[in-house]
Formats: sequence, structure tokens, C-alpha cells
Amino acid sequence: MNALHINGNDLTLEDVREVAFERRPVLLAPDAREQVNAARDVVDALVADNQVSYAITTGVGKLSDVRIAGDQIRELQINLVRSHAVGVGEPLSIAETRAMMLLRANSLSKGFSGVRGGVVDTICELLTRGVTPWVPSQGSVGASGDLAPLAHLALLLVGEGECHDGKGGRTAGAVALKAAGIKPLVLEAKEAVSLINGTQAMLAVGTLSLLAAEILVDSADVIGAMACDALKGTDAAFDERIHRARPHTGQIATAANLRKLLEGSAIRESHRDCARVQDAYSLRCMPQVHGAVRDTLAHCRSVFETETNSAVDNPLVFRDPKSQNVDADVISGGNFHGEPVAFVLDFLGIALSALAGISERRLERMVNPALSEGLPPFLAPGAGLNSGFMMPQVTAAALVSENKVLAHPASVDSITTSGNKEDFVSMGMGAAIKLKKIVENTRNTMAIEAMAAAQALDLLAPLKTSKRLQRAHAAIRAVSPALEKDRVMYQDFARIADVIAAGKLAEALR
Repeated sequence: MNALHINGNDLTLEDVREVAFERRPVLLAPDAREQVNAARDVVDALVADNQVSYAITTGVGKLSDVRIAGDQIRELQINLVRSHAVGVGEPLSIAETRAMMLLRANSLSKGFSGVRGGVVDTICELLTRGVTPWVPSQGSVGASGDLAPLAHLALLLVGEGECHDGKGGRTAGAVALKAAGIKPLVLEAKEAVSLINGTQAMLAVGTLSLLAAEILVDSADVIGAMACDALKGTDAAFDERIHRARPHTGQIATAANLRKLLEGSAIRESHRDCARVQDAYSLRCMPQVHGAVRDTLAHCRSVFETETNSAVDNPLVFRDPKSQNVDADVISGGNFHGEPVAFVLDFLGIALSALAGISERRLERMVNPALSEGLPPFLAPGAGLNSGFMMPQVTAAALVSENKVLAHPASVDSITTSGNKEDFVSMGMGAAIKLKKIVENTRNTMAIEAMAAAQALDLLAPLKTSKRLQRAHAAIRAVSPALEKDRVMYQDFARIADVIAAGKLAEALR
């Protein structure tokens, strides 16, 4: 792939995906290097003049009133990195860590942090050569940024810490750098705090979760349409006039998708003149529910895109790179605070919990003989001897209920840290970690619904669904045969979940 040139201003979430999963090479853009170097000149001048400036010639946090000078400045850098690398728990995945590294490098490349260009270059080199630090996922309260996770990245930059070995284990950072031919950094003034002060861990996890969620909501329209047809539901509720009368963007989009997906279904035509007036909410209100999820995802994307191209360090250096004068404003603020990201991480978790919830309700209607419009109980051939989809619905119910617990917002919490200097924090990383599980639970719930919907459509033969839904049905059947008698199904769910994650069901919309 062509190298991605970062400048801090126009990185897209799709770029993040390519670097995280496809190992796209990364370089610092030449124009960005000029801005980075200009800010670095300001930091060097402050140190040379022995001026007092937070995190440059002072300690950090509650220790900001401690003066640091001379040879202590380099010692402060390594001390900050070591003392802040206090993460615990399961590590971030390789993809999440690579996303975090890219996002941090991109923020530094804006030129407000005062680091040398070589710091950004080294992160880019790690990404390009596939050297990934071992970053424990727990230990961040989301302000001053994701200090602990980012400190584990910084440890690798100075030749310490640990790396993923590519085999599920870990190896010493120094060994990994040597094998890749990358020289460890000796950090200069301000560079340690610039590396660890940011929101990039929560943003990385959130970004990859959002990208997965965007596939899920498209897939939900497809699977929901399959269920609607299998339950002999009407497409009247998806009439464009209804949704133009309440013109939420996502609602209009989902209604259009459902109309397109059901068009040409022989099953639909077979009951067009039936006596039923309207369907249950889980079918009739898919545009309103799925559409609200779509609108939530769009809002989250907007916030993530802004954060992706923001300077979240403290302090920030403001200088005109074209000026020959190294005088500049070095201003302490709070851009490291994760609240904007924490809120939308929680919002996204709530939305996906609803997407899983309505999926499980459609599943219940397909398996419940009192609700399934003539389908056999639990979609089981020879019901009684065979249990069919009785227990898969129980699994889906368990996942949906777990999501309800996980969807409680982390961002309503705070706890005092750093001697009460950092007295209100975002808990954004906690929101991100919860969100990962909600995404997984939602995908698995939808996989169970998809398998059941495919079974229900088979049971309506010789009537056929629409051409688009036949393609979705075929994608399911490619990894999961029809249930002709009871068998172990958990592997089917996993394979269908992979099909959903790869966007193969969503392709029915294209």
C-alpha cells in the first residue's frame, strides 16, 4: 500500500483502519515536520534560558511546583515514562494498539506539542515495521488523558517495556527494536509528557468499535428484513411518506433499505391481502430504532473525526512556523480531558444495546409458536424430539441482558487523582472497554437471529424471498447448513458472526 503521510489535520477513520489491520506504512508529512520543528525550537529556547514552564522545566500534576533544570531534564523524561507505565489487565489487541500509536503520532504531528520530529518518525517506523508494544488495557481514568496506556507505548520508544511477539505472547522491547533495526530514543525536555498526555487509547478502541458498529447497523437492516419476510410482515410501515413526515436521517435511510431489501419477495406477495392490520414493533419500528442507531453512529463519527485531528497535549506551544523569532505562547490547558470522547463511547454502547435488543425480540417471534405465523415451534423439524432454536434464543437473551448492564454510562463517574489536582476525570477508557464487549455481544445476537431467519425462510419453501435477501441467505448457508435435526450450533454462530463482521450480509444493500 502507498504510505500514509500524516500531518495532524486530515487523518480519516478509514486511514486508522488500514494502519490498524492492513499495516499501511506511515510517514510524517514534510509540511507537518516544519510545524513540529518550529514548536521544538520554542521548547529548546525555554530550556536554554532556564525559564519556568510547566512539564518543561517543572514536574507534572501535583508536583508542578517542583523546579527541574539542567541534567535533571532528561532524567525527568525517563522517570515520567517508567512511573506512569502502571497498566494492568488484558492487553489491547494489536489492531487497537496500532490505532493508538497512529492517533498519537498524528496528534503530535500538528506541531503544538514541542517534540522533535524524530519522536514522530520513530512511532511511524514502529508501525511500518510491525513492532507493537504490549499495552495493558486497564489503568486509565481518561484524564490527564490515557496516561498509563500511552506510557507503555513510550516505554518501547526508549527501549524498555514489552512487545507482542506475533504468536500471542510477548518479548522484551529492546529485543524487538534491535530485531527491527530501530534505535531507541533518548527523550528530551517535554517529550515524555507529550507522549503520555492524550486520549488516544480510548479513541483507538472507540474508533475500531465504531467501524464495526457501522457494519452491524447495515447488517441489522438485512437480517431484520429477512426476519420480517419470514414472519410474513408487511412493508407498508416502510413507506417513504411515513418517514418523510418525521425526517430523521437514519430513519429515512433504514426505511429505504428495508423497501429495497423486500422488493420482489414472493413471500410478501403471498399474504398481501391478509387480515392482519399491522406488525409488532420489532418489525414495524425497525426504521425508527435502527435509524436512531444510525444517527447515533453519525454523531459519534463526527466527534471521533474531530478528536483524531486534535492537539490533546498539555501544555501546547503556539508559534508561527514562518517566523524567525522563537518567542511563542506556551499555554497550559485541559485538551487531554477525555469527556467529549467518553460521552459518545457511552452513547454508542447504549445504541448498540438497543440494536441487539430489537434483534432478540425478532428472534423470539420467529421461535415462539404463539407469534411465528405458522412456523414450527422453535423452527425445529419434528419439534419435541428436536428443540431447534429454543436455546439459541436463551443465549441471545443472556447477551442482551448483559448489554443492559454494560450500557450504564461510565462517563457519569469521576474519582479524584494526583493529590486532588486532577479532581474530575472522564472515565473514557472504561467506557471504551465496555463498548468492545457490547459490540461483540451485539454481533453474536445478530448472528443467532440471522441463522434463525435463514432457517425460517427455508421452512417457507417453495415461496422465495427477494433476490437481495436470497444473497444474504446464501452467505449464511455458505458457513451454516440448514438445521435438519438438533446439532451443536455454537460454531455456526461464530462463523456467521465472522460473516457479519466482514460485511458480507451488508453487501445485500449494495
